[in-house]
Amino acid sequence: MDPDSVSKAFVQHYYHTFDSNRAALVGLYQDGSMLTFEGEKFGGPAAIAGKLGSLPFQQCQHKIDTVDCQPSGPQGGVLVFVSGTITTGPGEHPLKFSQVCTTHTIRSISPAMLDLFGPGDLYPTSGHL
Repeated sequence: MDPDSVSKAFVQHYYHTFDSNRAALVGLYQDGSMLTFEGEKFGGPAAIAGKLGSLPFQQCQHKIDTVDCQPSGPQGGVLVFVSGTITTGPGEHPLKFSQVCTTHTIRSISPAMLDLFGPGDLYPTSGHL
């Protein structure tokens, strides 16, 4: 499958879910998944969901500006870089964010991810799902 198509579909799904039902993101992470958020590491679905659920805003809206990707590894993984803005409530100014994640297939079925979110952002700059 084309890495650009996979990346764009993944990014659309991830951020739509993040904005509408953040708790549902837990299904994208596997036991070996890792989230790095402003220097703190969270491993596995429960810890990652706990961190994402503890962010200091209840609602948000992402606007994606760029999605860059490249194939990663022999198992069909894709390295994805996303940048854009996030608005965390009515009347709030948009904040810039960036996120890097590696997606791969486990047992040829489920996506997995590593997330990293950068300093100054509300959530990770790079990641692994």
